[in-house]
Amino acid sequence: MNRRRTAGWALAALLATSFAAHGESSDKMPGQQQAAKAAPIVFFDIAGPDLARQSAFYSAVFGWNVAANGAVTVESRSPLHGTLRTEQSSENLLYFGVRDVTGALEQIVANGGTIAAPRFEVPGVVVLGLFFDPAGNRMGLVEIDEKGQAIVP
Repeated sequence: MNRRRTAGWALAALLATSFAAHGESSDKMPGQQQAAKAAPIVFFDIAGPDLARQSAFYSAVFGWNVAANGAVTVESRSPLHGTLRTEQSSENLLYFGVRDVTGALEQIVANGGTIAAPRFEVPGVVVLGLFFDPAGNRMGLVEIDEKGQAIVP
């Protein structure tokens, strides 16, 4: 298994641990002090050399409405869970909630992306998949139910 794929599995395990440790209804991360107001994530940026190709990909796969200048607004979960990890990498990942990881991966491939890790289950925690968008950005998928909650296998 190559280093990049190994890192993907390690990251998926961290994500799974995050879901297990914090649960879907947690308002406060461990060690977070009550007095200080945490800074929210207010924007994201996905880079690529071809805006039209990136726009077409994210529109087709995730149903995003992308403006001609690349501006997009998407729904998010609050609170937004995440992890900080120790790794010699500058890579950052976004995980998208989808109803069917396998189906989403098929759409990703049909629209110019590639699969980094097929659908897999972390028993008792979460269902995941990893992919590369057409620009080579590695991203993740989390399988969710009709209420938007992560499916626990």
